[in-house]
Amino acid sequence: MRIDFDPGAMSSTEFYRLLTATVVPRPIAWVSTVSSDGIPNLAPHSFFSIAAIAPPVVQFTSVGRKDSLRNVEATGQFVVNLASEPLMNQVNATATSFPHGVSEFEQAGLAAEPSLRVKPPRVGEPPVALECELHSTLGIGDSTVVFGRVVHAVVADEVMVDGHPEIGRLLPLARLGRDEWGTVGSVHELSRVPYAGPEGA
Repeated sequence: MRIDFDPGAMSSTEFYRLLTATVVPRPIAWVSTVSSDGIPNLAPHSFFSIAAIAPPVVQFTSVGRKDSLRNVEATGQFVVNLASEPLMNQVNATATSFPHGVSEFEQAGLAAEPSLRVKPPRVGEPPVALECELHSTLGIGDSTVVFGRVVHAVVADEVMVDGHPEIGRLLPLARLGRDEWGTVGSVHELSRVPYAGPEGA
């Protein structure tokens, strides 16, 4: 037996809790930006994915109008830093609604390092950072999807194995439902099955 849920008969908060508990795990875009007057900001966004390959574009969603979105709209740039398991407490700390002008870098005890191609700083501790130029935004209801063209990527040498970022060394975090977080469990390799065609049947 299954239980039916009608989003039209539920509050947006109730259905949000259902969605975030079932669309799992969700990778986290740890987005660093700067305001037009140069104040840095850092916040995690768990509605995050790759949008395109050529050109390389990533996307994250701002639910409501938060500092990350305002800064991206003002400057046209942002950095997606990898939220990794050893940094879980710091990632969570940067989700706090600090007053405007308070640096999440300082509050969470994180190092800000200069980016190569954009003005917002990268977070110094994570093994991966994607420097992005704003491609476009799309407003949907109470949210805004931000698309960023990746103009530079940096990956720590210690997470690379044979030229490939190794999942067991990256240790990415994921968001689940409620206050739950996910880490990498067992990893399975499974190649796609090529279509043999009628002659291979």
